[in-house]
Amino acid sequence: MKKFSAQFVFTNKGTPLRRGVITAAEDGTILNVEDTGGNLEEGHATMFYNGIIVPGFVNCHCHLELSGLKGTIPEGKGLGDFIMMVRSIRDDVKEKIILSASEADNEMYREGIVLCADICNSPVTFDIKVKSRIAYINLLEVFGIDPGRTAKRMDEILRLSAGAESSGLTWSIVPHSAYSVSLPLYRLLKEKTKNNRVTSIHFMETAGEAQFLSDHSGQLRESYEASGLLPRELQLPASHSETILNEVTRSGTLILVHNTYADLQIIKALQTRKNLYWCLCPNSNIYIENSLPPVELLKSEGCEITIGTDSLASNRKLSMLEEMKTLQQHFPSVTLKELIGWATINGSKALGKDEIFGIIEPGKKPGLLLLENLDLVNLRLLPETTVKRLL
Repeated sequence: MKKFSAQFVFTNKGTPLRRGVITAAEDGTILNVEDTGGNLEEGHATMFYNGIIVPGFVNCHCHLELSGLKGTIPEGKGLGDFIMMVRSIRDDVKEKIILSASEADNEMYREGIVLCADICNSPVTFDIKVKSRIAYINLLEVFGIDPGRTAKRMDEILRLSAGAESSGLTWSIVPHSAYSVSLPLYRLLKEKTKNNRVTSIHFMETAGEAQFLSDHSGQLRESYEASGLLPRELQLPASHSETILNEVTRSGTLILVHNTYADLQIIKALQTRKNLYWCLCPNSNIYIENSLPPVELLKSEGCEITIGTDSLASNRKLSMLEEMKTLQQHFPSVTLKELIGWATINGSKALGKDEIFGIIEPGKKPGLLLLENLDLVNLRLLPETTVKRLL
């Protein structure tokens, strides 16, 4: 049994506790949370820290298998060029992919991530996740705009799901994006995912998505043409809202990832869907498009917000804390309490794991992190703020 205390404890239940005491079992299960009212009596068994204790981080969007692309793709070229470069260089030797993904998994663990939703296009990272100290939700990604290859694409993803199942992993089949899945494939996918607990989709990451859906032109078309993947016939959803409301399964939770170019009209339209979460990956958005999502607008419309790191192909580090720092820097109205909620409890709810993660309360096993070198007077992150695992 261990006892922990700090200047503040953010439990995600009510207001933060001043010098609260957390008692945890050796396996990390929370046994008790005591509100001391700020009056912490000295006790030999209590470890006190000059910082803030929070639950373990939940990364709602990652591509572990792209870890080997770190530093290989230039910044600021836009999503179309980014996708084309990923297509051209991602087929590396399996051993290199496994090594880089394993290093990235360890990095995320050191950065305090306890639960991660990871996009999979192959089984190459499955063994890593079986052995990992992080809990993974594996989102097996479908894409394909050629209507004539619908059955082939579905057969491929079903084989991948069989591999995830045989490895004992938690998985869902999900669409890549509104613009990269043909309507016939969407219809078949909707039938196959009618019992999904978690679905995610890359959403409005670039302004060119709407153009490609509406008239099949623009940078994304050029990217498909340059890669030799543009079919003779295009059958795509007419808009982003039509995709989400009509073509994606209504089962379980749905995570919209990126949302860089979401506007008030589409936010209002999609908020009619139940169990909807908006995942922000700000450092990736800056890396690829040099843009950021409309965070204040999402907040004002009551959107449930989560945070992800995306991949090392579009980020320098898989760190939830660095994503939080970027959000605070560009959106100073966002409070530390909100940021911690987005990075913990909201993520655990989006991934259907809030019975374990995201809240510091008896019976749960959320992991405990210590944030140090903060502004403890104004409760703000600083450039030098660090995170350390306690449990």
